[in-house]
Amino acid sequence: MSRKQQLLKQHRRNKRLGLLVGLVLLVALGVFVQWWLPLLLLPLLWVAHEAWFADHLFYSPGEDYQYAFPADCVAQPVELVDGAVRLQSPLDLAGDATLVLQLRLKCRWIGRFLDPAVVLGNEDCQTFERGVAGVRYLNLTGLAGSLSAGQLRLRGRHCRLPTEATLWLVPTQDLRQKRVMVIAPHADDAELAAYGLYSQAQEAWVVTLTAGEIEAEHYQQMGLDKAEAARLKGRLRAWDSIAVPRWAGVPEARCVQLGYFCLQLPAMQASPDQPVASREAELADTRLFRQFNPMTLPGDQDGEPTWNNLLADLRALLLQARPQVLVMPHPTLDPHPDHICAQAAVLEALHGLVWQPEIVLGYANHLHDNDRWPMGESGTGVTLPPRLEGGESWAPYSMLLDLPTQRDKAMALGMMHDLQPPSPFKRRLRRLLQRWLAGRRPSPYGENEFFRKAVRRHELFWRRDL
Repeated sequence: MSRKQQLLKQHRRNKRLGLLVGLVLLVALGVFVQWWLPLLLLPLLWVAHEAWFADHLFYSPGEDYQYAFPADCVAQPVELVDGAVRLQSPLDLAGDATLVLQLRLKCRWIGRFLDPAVVLGNEDCQTFERGVAGVRYLNLTGLAGSLSAGQLRLRGRHCRLPTEATLWLVPTQDLRQKRVMVIAPHADDAELAAYGLYSQAQEAWVVTLTAGEIEAEHYQQMGLDKAEAARLKGRLRAWDSIAVPRWAGVPEARCVQLGYFCLQLPAMQASPDQPVASREAELADTRLFRQFNPMTLPGDQDGEPTWNNLLADLRALLLQARPQVLVMPHPTLDPHPDHICAQAAVLEALHGLVWQPEIVLGYANHLHDNDRWPMGESGTGVTLPPRLEGGESWAPYSMLLDLPTQRDKAMALGMMHDLQPPSPFKRRLRRLLQRWLAGRRPSPYGENEFFRKAVRRHELFWRRDL
């Protein structure tokens, strides 16, 4: 069982226990106080839960984030004087430098019910957990000019700012001038994580590993049985993986769908030479989902969904594209099983290969312990995500996305069939209550939660040089 599944199981167990205790108290109120009181309180308690306590936050907001920056990152103490950020000594801050401000936040009482945030001048607003009380990391990328001129001012919204902080300057280079290959476990992962990067890269490749055919209930409503619906969904997402990058100017010849089956990569990895069929599509041949590919790959010979075929496909693509920058899921931050295996497959394929990339960028489209990160609204900045355990140090690499690029990214996500079905009624009702009672505004680009999470001022990666 993955760490995220363990946390979710613990969360549900605690919630059931809390509900049981609450029901006992309500019954006691009805018996010993007034019979009608539980009937009044029960819907009010449910509304309060949906508005303020429904987030999946599997850690205490009072815990410190723990980041270890590589040795080449420069740290400088700064002062916050009436909200103005004062450097103690001049720094050479390039306009596209990745800048991170480490500071300790403490929410006000209202910050337990409304999202605490730090407002950065007139340009940005970055949001944190309700009840925040610990070390956090603001993303100042894009604000180098204001910072150097001493004109950057911070204002706490529903939280208090400290008087001292630490500015981290992360050495960086413009990776848009290099050959970039994005590894996407599923159609839409490349767009969620790296649309801004690959749409502006000198040369870009988008390689999608799985068809993402499972959980096709939306298509079963059209009268299809489970297997037919899964095959239709897989074909649509395979098409998306090839067609949508064209919106960003990536030629069709550099968009590849490998057609392996969703959530089956761990089983393939466990038995590398054994075919692993789709869970729902009644398929054991990947070629149905490869029909839009512009090239022939080793796995096309027999269509068998094996780990060895996946490695052979990846090696062929890496040798053909020769990417200087390889973008793939982060090995520890992103807990999705297919994402973990995608990263492992790429590293195994690179072993002993004549071509090696210069830089690896990791991304996280899912987190173990916070289902709202990046917190806040569409268009705002992306803070560093929660990290509560020390470990390997990766340097953050942040890209600034202007408003036209954000809008193009939103349109690319809107073309993805998996983000188009309407949300369940309960989720829509919860968001309506949160909008009325907790001040959370929906994304203007679409109903799916990924429009809020992904269409932001920044794209954030973690860099490792090879």
